Amino acid sequence: MGDTKNKIFLGILLLATLVLVSAGAASAADGKVNINSAGVDELALLPRVGATVAARIIEFRDANGSFEATEDLMLVKGIGERTFELIEPYVSLSGETTLVEKVRSPRKAESEDQDEN
Repeated sequence: MGDTKNKIFLGILLLATLVLVSAGAASAADGKVNINSAGVDELALLPRVGATVAARIIEFRDANGSFEATEDLMLVKGIGERTFELIEPYVSLSGETTLVEKVRSPRKAESEDQDEN
């Protein structure tokens, strides 16, 4: 009987862990980065954006003023159509930046991009 209780307890513990992990992933997916006010560290949370591209976004913003459309990100060196498609769900033109952890681009999308080049 004790072995059965242990298995049930472990099953519940595993299920609770999965729920917590998926909730964390969902909250990251719900976050946004305000491209008109975010700093380098916040912009670098976007998929396929590192410190260098984040700095270019800020340089572009400083030179040209606030972004009027999210698509204007494609005017920044290092952000093409494919990268923009990945970051579009996570960017906004106003409001607070709510994204708190790096969004990783899906491996499948990266390998498809390489196949097309």
